[in-house]
Amino acid sequence: MAITQVDRDYEAVTTAAGFADRSERGKLAVVGASAAAFLNGLVTNDVEALADGEGLYAAVLTPKGKMLGDLRVLRAVPGLLLDTERSALQEVFNVLWRGRIGYDVEIHKRTLDTGLLSVAGPRARAVTGAQALDATEHAHAGAELAGRPVRLIVTDVGVDVLCVADDVEPVAAALRERGAAPVCDDALETLRVERGRPRYGVDLDDTTIPQEAGLNERAVSFTKGCYVGQETVARLFYKGKPNRHLRGLRLSGPASPGDELRLGERPVGRLGTVAHSPRLGTIALAVVRREAQPGDTVAVGDAGTTAELVELPF
Repeated sequence: MAITQVDRDYEAVTTAAGFADRSERGKLAVVGASAAAFLNGLVTNDVEALADGEGLYAAVLTPKGKMLGDLRVLRAVPGLLLDTERSALQEVFNVLWRGRIGYDVEIHKRTLDTGLLSVAGPRARAVTGAQALDATEHAHAGAELAGRPVRLIVTDVGVDVLCVADDVEPVAAALRERGAAPVCDDALETLRVERGRPRYGVDLDDTTIPQEAGLNERAVSFTKGCYVGQETVARLFYKGKPNRHLRGLRLSGPASPGDELRLGERPVGRLGTVAHSPRLGTIALAVVRREAQPGDTVAVGDAGTTAELVELPF
């Protein structure tokens, strides 16, 4: 079988370091004396517990506990830096804008004037100069690359680099000089799927409750104060059983996001992200009904493809 670009890029992000430009992600800054308390009442995780240089992952919910989006929150005195999927940006902004009344906060859009380069691989910390940074996910600090100010952020697969949008090219050039290879998004998406991390807008949507997507451990605090959607999330966690679960799928053939999944004749979900892993073959993520369990085989779409359901991560 011929070696593809994705194969080469996958090797870079699993054996050395590779980077991709993900500046399209939505970005916001929240500043003011009440910034942490304000955001704490609107997201699922404990923002007020963060110290400068720390961060977390959280979700923004409807009053009924359904996800409007997810986001990364970084505490960077004098405020908070947020980034989210571009598809969720407007809904997240709307929630923040409506909730600002009574708080000493300002909300600034930063999507177009801030760049983001994602570096993945075992050499990511070396090529970004982040060796001294705490290895905890979301830990971050200011630094310089190519003489430009940047913020280095620890991720589950490497380091993200935030910079001024006009500095993306010189910062990318510096990463190349240090040995990081430019890679396609598909290579990073394959890493994400292998690790069982769902993406809002592809694997998750506004019908998803965090527990269905396996996000409680990463994104939800059960000890902080109230937030929008808390009642549903807490009731399901303490007293209920989710109707759906995030699963991995090992596919027997071609498939596309959105393809219907059937257990026997019964629809149990739709396919989310599909990725080709040089290590695992064609794999995917999907939120499926609870009657479809790991070890079951489901039909995918109408072309004869099947998939085995597996626990995550792969």
